[in-house]
Amino acid sequence: MNRSTFLPGKRAWKLLTLTLVFIHFNVNGQDAFNYFCRVYFRDKGANTELSYSSSDLLSIRAIDRRSKAGITAPDYRDLPVFKGYIDQIKELGFTFHCTSKWMNTALFKTKSMPDTALLKSLPFVSDAKIVKKPIGKSRYYNKLDLFSDAEDLPPFDRPLTMMHGDILHSSGYDGTGVLIAILDAGFTNADIVSSLSNLRNRNGIKYTWDFVNNDQSVYNYHYHGTAILSVLAGVSEGNIQGTAPGADFILLRTEDASTEFSVEEDFWTAAAEFADSAGADIISSSLGYFNFDEPSLNYKFSDLDGNTAFVTRAADVAASKGILVVCSAGNERNNAWKHILVPSDGDSVLSIGAVDGNGMISSFSSAGPSSDGRVKPDNTAMGVSVIAQTELSSFVRMNGTSLSCPVLSGMAASLKQAAPNATNIEIINALHRAGDRFSVPDTLYGYGTPDMIKALDYLQELHLKLPEKGILTWPNPTTGDFEVNFRDSPGSLVIEIYSSSGSLIFRKEFPDYAGRNIALKVLSGKPQGIYLIKLKTGKGTFVNKIIKLNDLR
Repeated sequence: MNRSTFLPGKRAWKLLTLTLVFIHFNVNGQDAFNYFCRVYFRDKGANTELSYSSSDLLSIRAIDRRSKAGITAPDYRDLPVFKGYIDQIKELGFTFHCTSKWMNTALFKTKSMPDTALLKSLPFVSDAKIVKKPIGKSRYYNKLDLFSDAEDLPPFDRPLTMMHGDILHSSGYDGTGVLIAILDAGFTNADIVSSLSNLRNRNGIKYTWDFVNNDQSVYNYHYHGTAILSVLAGVSEGNIQGTAPGADFILLRTEDASTEFSVEEDFWTAAAEFADSAGADIISSSLGYFNFDEPSLNYKFSDLDGNTAFVTRAADVAASKGILVVCSAGNERNNAWKHILVPSDGDSVLSIGAVDGNGMISSFSSAGPSSDGRVKPDNTAMGVSVIAQTELSSFVRMNGTSLSCPVLSGMAASLKQAAPNATNIEIINALHRAGDRFSVPDTLYGYGTPDMIKALDYLQELHLKLPEKGILTWPNPTTGDFEVNFRDSPGSLVIEIYSSSGSLIFRKEFPDYAGRNIALKVLSGKPQGIYLIKLKTGKGTFVNKIIKLNDLR
């Protein structure tokens, strides 16, 4: 697919350099800058909606995504941070790192303690906050370790089959055409592991960026993101089956695995904004926050109200742009905190807890609700003994809501392919309604583990033109491609297409078919004429005529 489909136009690309700015580091990397300071601006200066068109700021994919959801573009939040403000702060000796246009903030760094009082004295600054400073050894240096458990050995494809996701895949819905942004700590070996070879060979990784170091290299630093990508896209017969092997990906590093500071919320937000501009349909983020190496930055449970944490507000803005934001609930129930993490408290964020292969909640999966009493986590997926790959040719079982997040975000991508006009909020509602605890949600399972067939049925009921009975073949006449809509889910399905002379020209069989729609390209390139379509389903046999016309364009 053309790169311009994913990335904004020339003017937008120049504006994005406010975030994607190349900064040269010395041999000590970003540690040469000991302090990071987040600066909040009062307004966007001379930048107004009248100054920009949507194509100035967004890619074609992003504009299309918003248009389908009825979202206006651009709006005030889309406007870049005013460069004049950034330049004035740089003149005071601060080094610029990145911005958030949504939050109207900029991140600066210094080698010595920054003077926040000086920053706050500037007329265009509303606040300034140190979000990273020097420490000794971090208390959270192992924060992203994915511990393994060899006691429970469910089948390698159990994450799929327990949700009937395998039926979606066998029906042709594997995430093809959907763009997923993974926000993580690094993707060590993702450029070589065997199960991702198909993804690489088809150029399914569309873009990479490291928001911690501001460069394009992400295939180092940590294996965590590689594990997540393998759960989403890995394919190795008998070893691993990704939940969205047909999807395309943007790999974005936002996490510094060696420490835990609020600055990572700035990196996450900048990455989410890039994902939006590039046209991502889904953000999959197996990250979360509550405590930091600097205790004054810690969140309290009362802050988990969906409106307080910096990263939660950013995640909800991403959702308001039509992106499905999927986040891990957290692994804290065995620890003193116990609660979900931010940004999974967002009211438009899909928060995922972890169950085992039998559907039982794990001992570590963080508990809800949000501090204002909303159901959290939203849903659960398998996050115990999930197979992932982080080394060249070996596979390992891992535990954590970090795994259940990509399991469900991949399934959501498959739903999105099957119901392309469904909005992010409709997909969330569908997953809620399809959950095995929808009628009795609780603080551990939320609405439970969803059945993908039920979720798809709900979405297609909303968006498909369904016949009153039987089947609908459209468009008819056709110049080639056509679709068949079913009044009821067909169950088993056999499709046969015959020429007017009675010759069988196509046959395909599905032991179990997901959904009530199938798109066919069989008649492309075939002679003009009348063809017979015979469909044998679990509900009966249907025969329709379809007229094939030559394309006169």
